[in-house]
Amino acid sequence: MKDLVLNFTTQLHEALIIGQNYRFTASEKEFHNVVLTGLGGSGIGGSITQNYVFDKMSIPFIVNKDYFLPSFVDSNSLVIVSSYSGNTEETVAAMQQAIKAKATIVCVTSGGKVAEIAKKKKIDCVLLPAGMPPRACLGYSVVQVLYTLSHFGLINYDFEKNIKASIKLLNADEKDIQQKARAVAKKLFEKLPIIYTASDFEGVAVRFRQQINENSKMLAWHNVLPEMNHNELVGWRDKDASKAVVILRNEDDYERVQMRLEINKKVFKKYTPNIIEIVSKGKSYWEKVFYIVHLTDWVSVMLADLRNVDATEVKVIDFLKGELAKA
Repeated sequence: MKDLVLNFTTQLHEALIIGQNYRFTASEKEFHNVVLTGLGGSGIGGSITQNYVFDKMSIPFIVNKDYFLPSFVDSNSLVIVSSYSGNTEETVAAMQQAIKAKATIVCVTSGGKVAEIAKKKKIDCVLLPAGMPPRACLGYSVVQVLYTLSHFGLINYDFEKNIKASIKLLNADEKDIQQKARAVAKKLFEKLPIIYTASDFEGVAVRFRQQINENSKMLAWHNVLPEMNHNELVGWRDKDASKAVVILRNEDDYERVQMRLEINKKVFKKYTPNIIEIVSKGKSYWEKVFYIVHLTDWVSVMLADLRNVDATEVKVIDFLKGELAKA
């Protein structure tokens, strides 16, 4: 897993090449909505993209993480099927529904049933390099989602230069990123991480939580501002040094949200001494996203080392899939 994290910028570079070379067969048409269906490491790219397109697309972009698609999906829908393995049963089920609804479908996968169905039905299918854990392939998958949206004229191609800038930033800061990650991991060791960020950066917080779950083999939770100021903040009542607050921030976060964060920190400090802030670097959305993602990915594998656990194994998920397969 460490090698996969270390090679993140190489993955981003390869993802750009894959996206630039793919030739779509589906013709451009007018869509009323876009639905990305995918779970776990295959779906998180959709969540991060959803934050990105919030103020860029004139139609809804929905992320679906279930067996069933929304009832509004029809021939005027674009459905992006994201399953790295190609065998995620929920995603395969949703893909079959998209076919029945006569939606325009684009698949992003390394193979499996999704690729087989796409070949049989002559559906666009962007193939990714195989043989890696899905959560280690965020760079591959999210870039293909962006190319898909661009192909259909839903966003422009500005993301290409921003991803190239991200690669340059991460390569230049790699040593510093690892040092910061190591310091954060030490502070989170034997603690319960509670991750907070602005609502328009929630996908990155979800990514960090999931990486702690899968790589570090730890529980964690996340919430966003301003929403948590209307509920969760009231739950901070008991002193507990086993909890650690991690705030993911951007220097250009909305000023009212920044004010809220500063006030919230005063509340948190009454109940835990463990408050960690991780501030992004970069000018564009994607530079900030990939900086935080890369740093927190390192945190998760370094925590795994501190806990003496294998960051790669996910035996409990394998057990679950095995039990489901018996039904």
